[in-house]
Amino acid sequence: MPLFDVYPLYNVTPVSGKDIYVYDENSTEYLDLYGGHAVISIGHAHPNYVEAVTNQVKTLGFYSNAIQNPLQVELADKIEALSGCKDYELFLCNSGAEANENALKLASFKTGKSRVIAFKNGFHGRTSAAVAATDNPNIVAPINAQQKVTILELNDILGVKAELEKGDVCAVIVEFIQGVGGLDQGTSDFFEQVYALCKTNNTMFIADEVQSGYGRSGKFFAFQYYNVTPDIISIAKGMGNGFPIGGILIHPDIEAKYGMLGTTFGGNHLACAAGLAVLNTIEEENLIDNVNAMSEYFISIAKTIPEIKNIKGRGLMLGLEFDFEVGDLRKKLIYDYHIFTGGASNKKLLRILPPLTIKKEHINQFFEALKKAL
Repeated sequence: MPLFDVYPLYNVTPVSGKDIYVYDENSTEYLDLYGGHAVISIGHAHPNYVEAVTNQVKTLGFYSNAIQNPLQVELADKIEALSGCKDYELFLCNSGAEANENALKLASFKTGKSRVIAFKNGFHGRTSAAVAATDNPNIVAPINAQQKVTILELNDILGVKAELEKGDVCAVIVEFIQGVGGLDQGTSDFFEQVYALCKTNNTMFIADEVQSGYGRSGKFFAFQYYNVTPDIISIAKGMGNGFPIGGILIHPDIEAKYGMLGTTFGGNHLACAAGLAVLNTIEEENLIDNVNAMSEYFISIAKTIPEIKNIKGRGLMLGLEFDFEVGDLRKKLIYDYHIFTGGASNKKLLRILPPLTIKKEHINQFFEALKKAL
């Protein structure tokens, strides 16, 4: 049976990984500066992660949410302690799309309203409401387009104000650093005014931290650079270091009711073990400090390369913008220099999303190759 052909594939077959490297079937070593869409947070096959997942799968890998699962409580407490998001409540699911889907659903339940405001070049997932709030008509099917979504320009505060004052908006969903869209960011004034407008118009303010969370931005969450308190925070990618897990942090003003959200696999024992291993490693190895140090080092070198016209993003969620489309450059980096990088909807942007364990020698290796490739 052939695979449904929806992914353009590079001719590389990774079979193993260790920290910031992956290896193909011929034992060729590749420097991974993309982490499988920012999923690999603590490095491939980190010993803490391998031990935690192995021990858990030996005992109990799964049972449904009909029973007590102390690992969920432990994970929730650890997220609260490391993120500083006090008094939020946690709902666990399996992916970023599910996290945003549940966030939007919860916002609609809470407000009794149904329209969503999202922003140009935003990406929130591929499921029903999440994909409708994504600014890419090519992946929005007619069944998704039935959702009520208004997509505005980032930083268009007058547009946001006008739409919120119509009274039918349940949520504004924001990426504080856009991922797929190309590392664009709103201004501090914009984010803080949107948050204030949401408060005065009975609208939930949703922080999409699926890609920017878990220290990748240089803080635990990217919204923490601003004076805002989201009603709902969605998380996923780096949360499980490759094991499927997602979730939403829910402000205590939103009251839970039995049955309003649900999931079969979300928050299973194995997922929680993976999630705890990630958080423990981030804490023990001071990885957020490393993010900031390595970001500063990376940017300092990038500024010396004349072909790089713009450096975008924060922390280890970075983009290098050129005055040409980077598709061929990415292929050259993979096939000639054995380095994985990422693309974006901005075709002139090279996206850098390495494991948070990256060191200076890895950054040096990348820039030496980039200069040759250019």
